[in-house]
Amino acid sequence: MALQHDSLNQGRSFKRLLLTGRTGGVGRATRQRVAGSAQCIRISDLPGTLNADTAPAEELAPCDLADRQAVHALVAGCDANIHLGGMSVERPFEEILEANVKGVFHLYEAARRRGVKLIVLASSNHVTGFYRQDEGIDASARKRPGDDYGLSESFGKGMAQLYFDRYGIETVRIRVGSVFPEPKDRRMMATWTGNDDFHDLLKRALFAPAVGHAIVFSVSAIAYTWWDNREATRPGFQPHDSSEQLRDKIEAMPRPAVDDPAAMLQGGAFTAVGPFNPLPPVQCMQNHVCHWL
Repeated sequence: MALQHDSLNQGRSFKRLLLTGRTGGVGRATRQRVAGSAQCIRISDLPGTLNADTAPAEELAPCDLADRQAVHALVAGCDANIHLGGMSVERPFEEILEANVKGVFHLYEAARRRGVKLIVLASSNHVTGFYRQDEGIDASARKRPGDDYGLSESFGKGMAQLYFDRYGIETVRIRVGSVFPEPKDRRMMATWTGNDDFHDLLKRALFAPAVGHAIVFSVSAIAYTWWDNREATRPGFQPHDSSEQLRDKIEAMPRPAVDDPAAMLQGGAFTAVGPFNPLPPVQCMQNHVCHWL
């Protein structure tokens, strides 16, 4: 499906657009899809990860999101930010803290100081990972993070709300499902997003004239999902991709055990990853009972 962004940009226009997380799987595809969305695209990722191939309307700007001064310099001169950067999988908390907590704070503070009024942010369905797969939820459901990564996304939601309420910075948080060429298992059949749908949603979020603070699930037009995506009407998103043609292939795969998180929880196997840093036994102190942390 070709994206007709010229028909979408009735509400906003951009001189310089910042794209973070360029070297990630989604970021590599997004670079091509947002070409032409602004007079200049500033592309960023960690120092040492960007190659020198740039199109005429692109500029490279390596940056560590945990470096406050570097992020403030990165945001300078930009009208809006497509934020795909940060840690996107479960890792030791210290790594998540640097990229997803400090990094998001630095991003919003830089936006406030530099006058940026729109952030389109790739969030995660990990923030609701401990809901069961037979429970339907919408974007207003209370947070039940499935891991430390999901916990960091809870912080990001609070940042977006605060900076909209207090400073008027609009955010579309895209709770990304599973952006792959095709679903790999039964859980992905309910969370799958086709590449065309994902980038259509991203572009609509970017050019919608007024979004406030919106949370939209990135999920395609599939027969069964546990997400009520009514908020998608705010940027005008209507999915077109479908995975139903692959259902017979997926259903022919061996089923996980009924008590396997992959079969029980919306966060699937991710809810059982880690912890990465088990600590030694705590020594008995006074009348405290010895226990493991």
